[in-house]
Amino acid sequence: MLAVPLLVSFAGCGLFHSGPSSQDVAGTFLKDFGGGDTAGAAALTDDSAAAKTMLDKVRSALKPAGADLHPDLTADGVDRSGDSVDEPFQASWDLGQGRTWSYTGHVAVKRIDGDWKVHWQPSDIHPKLAAEQTIALQVEQPDPAPVLDRDGVALLAPTPVITVVVDRKQAGDLGAVAGSLADALSRFDATITPQSIIDGATKTPDGQGYPVISLRDSDYQQVRAQIHELPGVSFASQTQLLAKDKALGPQLLATVKAAVQAKVAGSAGWRVITQDAGGNEVNELTAKPAKPAGSTSVTLSTAVQAAAQAAIASAPQAAAIVAMQPSTGELLAVAQNAPADTQGLIALSGQFPPGSTFKIVTAAATLAAGKATIDSPQACPGTVTIEGRLIPNEDKFDLGTVPLRTAFAQSCNTTFSQLAVNLPNDALTTMAKQLGVGADFTVPGVTTVTGSVPAATGTIERAEDGFGQGKDQVSPFGMALAVSTVVKGTIPTPSLLRGTQTKVNTPSQRPVSPAVLDSLRQMMRAVVTDGTARAIRDTPDVAGKTGTAQFGDGTQSHGWFVGYRGDLAFAVLLTAAGSSTPAVTAAGTFLRALR
Repeated sequence: MLAVPLLVSFAGCGLFHSGPSSQDVAGTFLKDFGGGDTAGAAALTDDSAAAKTMLDKVRSALKPAGADLHPDLTADGVDRSGDSVDEPFQASWDLGQGRTWSYTGHVAVKRIDGDWKVHWQPSDIHPKLAAEQTIALQVEQPDPAPVLDRDGVALLAPTPVITVVVDRKQAGDLGAVAGSLADALSRFDATITPQSIIDGATKTPDGQGYPVISLRDSDYQQVRAQIHELPGVSFASQTQLLAKDKALGPQLLATVKAAVQAKVAGSAGWRVITQDAGGNEVNELTAKPAKPAGSTSVTLSTAVQAAAQAAIASAPQAAAIVAMQPSTGELLAVAQNAPADTQGLIALSGQFPPGSTFKIVTAAATLAAGKATIDSPQACPGTVTIEGRLIPNEDKFDLGTVPLRTAFAQSCNTTFSQLAVNLPNDALTTMAKQLGVGADFTVPGVTTVTGSVPAATGTIERAEDGFGQGKDQVSPFGMALAVSTVVKGTIPTPSLLRGTQTKVNTPSQRPVSPAVLDSLRQMMRAVVTDGTARAIRDTPDVAGKTGTAQFGDGTQSHGWFVGYRGDLAFAVLLTAAGSSTPAVTAAGTFLRALR
């Protein structure tokens, strides 16, 4: 409980009588009132019924946190020789949440039948409180501060919002009103029907309105003429922090909004006023204005986010793109289409088999172990059988014997399964962690999961893991991080909210050697110039790796393309796309939009 909502100090020693002095009575009255004993305080007055009613109203309005009284009985020059006296006091109310209201006042005290009584009048509480009035505490919320992208463009901004409310008691023909509302509002929310409105209004307690929908003011203006004059319908306006563009990463921006809500809310202002019987303001007794918060910045780029969003918006299946700046680890875009949004923020934490994008890890482990070089010849038959497990290339294409870079560019499953077989059980696990897959971060503002690559337990598992079809699981975020590591040379620490620090929850990893990374970059470039991503070779300076990842019973496949251009790393995932082609196409659309 907060301390000392009502402090009262009196001055003067007063005259002495056989009963309590005028100071004693006034002091006890205020102490009881401040402590919540309104019945006790009212009993000390000459009109206990009226006093208790007002004292209860004031305490109900102010909701003080606690009470104490410290009278000061030093001489003050107050004349107490007659039968009435105004006892001065200094009050300080603790109204909670850091709000303190202090003022001076006086209590009128009269001698009645030889004893002192408080002469009840509202001014005994505050000198500006008159008959037929009461005190009210009003809280004023500031408009929330905007959330800005890396270039100062508002992603979330204070936006007027209108809530449409229907009161069934005032509506008259509720069915007719519900029908008119549904006809106007269903364009914004398909779940709004005449029956849903009737059901909601019927279940709402008497005296309360049923909130049908909250609309941006721009949307409300579209239907205002249809609904504004409907009986029983009212409109409540407030300011909320909303996305400037409703289609620009709604899942991500909702998460960001929740994370920064306290920071952008500012400090509420408050006022204590007197009101007349009609609820109209008479006097302002004290006020502290609301204090808006400063804006919050995120690492996202509106341009990159919009390009990523547009590249996958029309995909019929769940799709996601994560873009990261390798040099800093800053997230530039986290985009999902509508089908993906129904599954949560899968771009950052969804777990999917990586398919052939995982050949980045297998190639790096092979090169680091000295088992091959970028130009060493490798067999790429149409199929290979390893301990009874038949592993085919896509459509069983057969390249014969080719350099490792070619096997990588053409995505030879048979080559990389055989390379993985010649590595220790934990080799891919170790290299994946060196590239960031399996690393764990606490990124303020979002929840991220990079993925997991358990150590193999035998030859077949090593073979399957080698081309991303074993127990390997990754998120688009995890693959964007792995590509960023290839570009930067060390695992970057991802971030989203400016002014916050990401916590790295896993041990630091030994960096991949520069020679291995250089070979990876050459092979990833060959994927675009001469390999499975040739469809976007007209887009300059792009390097990457395609991936087709079977899941479930093996009859369906996710499509991947991960890569980089300059200081931009990205991962594109189209679930159940059947092949990597749609992901490559989306990546090309995304990158060309950023020229």
